[in-house]
Amino acid sequence: MAVKNCLDNGHTAIEKIILSIGAASGVMPDALSFAFDVIKQDTIAAGAALCINTVPVSGICSDCTKEFANYDGSFIINCPHCSSAAITVTGGFELDMIEIEVK
Repeated sequence: MAVKNCLDNGHTAIEKIILSIGAASGVMPDALSFAFDVIKQDTIAAGAALCINTVPVSGICSDCTKEFANYDGSFIINCPHCSSAAITVTGGFELDMIEIEVK
């Protein structure tokens, strides 16, 4: 996606790609980094760095109305403030390309 976008816009090299990956997305950052190093060969991204920002699992409790975030990647089944099960997960499933630095 990054290579196509850059080629379509006349860029000759990709220097960096920045991603946001949610802790509950199911994407393993180390595996993605390894795959990126393999597939970037022989493309305009051959010298590119991959930067990954991890987004915590976050949500809000319907009972106490407090927001919460869990940075360790584990799933949340109860509100960490009041222990209620009436929670809505609002983040942590992202897989977004945030920025592409090009030449």
